[in-house]
Amino acid sequence: MFPRITVDPAILRGRPCIRGMRISVALVVNLVANGVSNEEIVREYPELTNEDIQESLLFAAVLAQDEFHPFVSPAA
Repeated sequence: MFPRITVDPAILRGRPCIRGMRISVALVVNLVANGVSNEEIVREYPELTNEDIQESLLFAAVLAQDEFHPFVSPAA
């Protein structure tokens, strides 16, 4: 569902990151929330793409719904 978001215990203590890099979803969402434009984010973090930013926002929106967690399997 979120191919650009990865979770690896060896990277940033398992926090959701962008494509295995040490750039967390939380950082990207925080930048956007504080009014930093996509262009400014990509200029500061050239490894990122607009698609990474968009998926970070979508990921945060899904988690905020508190109905679904993409990395936890439903109980059997």
